[in-house]
Amino acid sequence: MMTLNRSFVFSALIATVTCMPWQRSNGQDAGGDEGSATQANQVETLFEKKTFTSPGGGELEYRIYTPDSAGEDAKLPLVLFLHGAGERGSDNSAQLKHGVTEFLKEGRGTRYPAILIAPQCPRDRKWVDADWSQSDGEGTFMSTPSPTMKLVFQLLDETIAGGQVDPSRLYVTGLSMGGYGSWYAAAEYRTMANRPTSGAPSDLDQATTSGFAAMIAICGGGDPSWVDRYDPVSIWAVHGDADRAVPVARSRSMIAALVNGGHPGEIRYTEHAGVGHDSWTQTYADEETYDWLFSQQR
Repeated sequence: MMTLNRSFVFSALIATVTCMPWQRSNGQDAGGDEGSATQANQVETLFEKKTFTSPGGGELEYRIYTPDSAGEDAKLPLVLFLHGAGERGSDNSAQLKHGVTEFLKEGRGTRYPAILIAPQCPRDRKWVDADWSQSDGEGTFMSTPSPTMKLVFQLLDETIAGGQVDPSRLYVTGLSMGGYGSWYAAAEYRTMANRPTSGAPSDLDQATTSGFAAMIAICGGGDPSWVDRYDPVSIWAVHGDADRAVPVARSRSMIAALVNGGHPGEIRYTEHAGVGHDSWTQTYADEETYDWLFSQQR
């Protein structure tokens, strides 16, 4: 186990250390400052309200942003954003409170045109059926996705099948409960995974075998025994070392397992000294977040 109190960036051959002096601390999953929430409301209308209905009859509320530049021949990156526990519900709005609206601020929507999808988890459900508070870092994931995550995967399948998405540039990010969801989705989702395939190879083969190119998981956690499932996803985990909602050991154990397991992709880990549960505000306000994420390709 690694004990960390600074920002560590791991790659296949090198590790560098940089002090991260940010000192915000917040123990609530629905944290963040009111100014950020107000700004998010200003761009909320850019996200279209929709309801996804699965072939089996399940429903999932979600918001989607599609750039004006999207056309029939466009192949755009797709970002899946998974919110925290405090934004669960059925209003199809709360999931925009933190994080995802930042992708459209400060000119980012122009510099990094992408399709943004923000589903809303029902109040009594989780993205991943896992114990958030487990302090030893040895989390366990079920191989079968939760009913809500299965709907998310089916929604992604349908969106990608529309023809506007570049399957080599799929990204997932989320915070707290959504950080867990990000670790799960990055390991398990493959485009067209829920569509039946048979017979000789077809034009869909590339989409069938492609998954996320990169993940940014904030104050979440995963299952260290799953490290071989992330090849070749680029990984960036963020956590505050004073987090009392999701113990920092949950991120540390995942990064240690990936590094020790020889993960072939890029691995980044940022740990904020003195910061509580809200380690997402600075992350989504940092330009490096977007520079790094949109530079990744599978």
